[in-house]
Amino acid sequence: MASRINTDFTLIPKHKYRRSNRRSSYISNNNLDSDSQPLSALGNFKALPLEVFQIILRYLSVKDISMLSMVSKTISQHIINYISTSSGSKRFLLQDFHNIELPGRKKDSVMLEHYRFLGLLFKRCTLLLPTKERLKYIHKILAEVSCFKFSGCVAPMQCLGFSCYGMFLQTLTAGWDELECHRVYNFLCEMTTLSRKMQTIVLSKPGSARKLELRIRLFCRNVLLDHWPHRSDSAFWLTRILKPWPMVNQARLLYIIFGPVAPQDGQVLWHKMTDEPTDESSMRGLADAIKLLYDTRIKEWTADDVISLVDELSVVPREWLLENNAHLLLLSGNNICFTFMASKAVNGRTIELARLIVFLALVCEKELYCMDWAVQMMHKVCKVFNTQVERGNFLQNVANAFACVIMEMLHTVMSGDHDEEERNFLNLFHLVHAQANFHKEVLYLTMNTLST
Repeated sequence: MASRINTDFTLIPKHKYRRSNRRSSYISNNNLDSDSQPLSALGNFKALPLEVFQIILRYLSVKDISMLSMVSKTISQHIINYISTSSGSKRFLLQDFHNIELPGRKKDSVMLEHYRFLGLLFKRCTLLLPTKERLKYIHKILAEVSCFKFSGCVAPMQCLGFSCYGMFLQTLTAGWDELECHRVYNFLCEMTTLSRKMQTIVLSKPGSARKLELRIRLFCRNVLLDHWPHRSDSAFWLTRILKPWPMVNQARLLYIIFGPVAPQDGQVLWHKMTDEPTDESSMRGLADAIKLLYDTRIKEWTADDVISLVDELSVVPREWLLENNAHLLLLSGNNICFTFMASKAVNGRTIELARLIVFLALVCEKELYCMDWAVQMMHKVCKVFNTQVERGNFLQNVANAFACVIMEMLHTVMSGDHDEEERNFLNLFHLVHAQANFHKEVLYLTMNTLST
């Protein structure tokens, strides 16, 4: 068979171009070949096929890839494209959130560290995009992970997904201004219908939606609040959660997010504060949250707002035992405790205030705090009253309150059943000792004042 002559190749010119013609021809060819432009931004990688470039990425750590993404816009775009591939998704979106077989829970720290660097990678890759577009792209990628979804995990108590998501989010948004962070929170609310879910639990009977309460607690704590190194950042996100709601609903949300829970299933213990004196571990989360809002002085919160929140919290779901109320105030710190008590003094609620001091003394006795603290707090509150007569009446109310509370506890011991008798008697025992130590510190204070 005769061979065909290939006429598709480019003919060699028979004469030389002048310098000016060669230059114009080069410019013309460059304009026509648009695909060659991005390759110039790849530097030494421009000679590699895209598949080889992606193979190289497999040998780099997530931290190294995030550094590489800053070399040029083109490389960053290639990395973004690689993340979207099945192999890239498998490489970056680790989902071993339930396997904690390694000793000392080292697996947890490895996973959290991975998602911290992944947050840094996405932060750098999407740097040039508007905030809204960045969030949409990131959500599209992360939506592949079921444990990142609000109700995606069947065992949320044993899952590290929300914590990894929170570490990713913290790294991504670190350094963003408040307006952008507002947009992030609004975007998350929109994607998870978080506001509607919160509305359900604050308007329903406490404990009637236990699974939803648990997921809201885990999402707010692990995704929005727990990973910030600075208290002001945590206060910002807690403010975003609470401020859209009336004060009574804020107190309910605060209890759901930071209140005591059952260690087995994480269910909120709604009657823990109303039925019996509570240990310090059950109070610590609430006290830390209150201090966070009070101490960081975020503009949305005044001292009166925080005190009102504490007052509202003490009746969730109904009125607490006064001992638990006193314990929360003690853990919340001197400033909050004094401001709360001073507000009662100013409003003429001296009998309530006197009983509160009795239970502050009882908590100091039971938890081995210095009784001098309770006496000094009473002494400071005395100065809030304008006249000597008011101070005298207040001190008389404190003495009467000790006597009344002792008689109440004695009556409880005598009328209680056998199972509660020992506990009630022990509480009475602590109160009698608290009264003795409290009055001893009062005498010390009086003698020191007289001697000076």
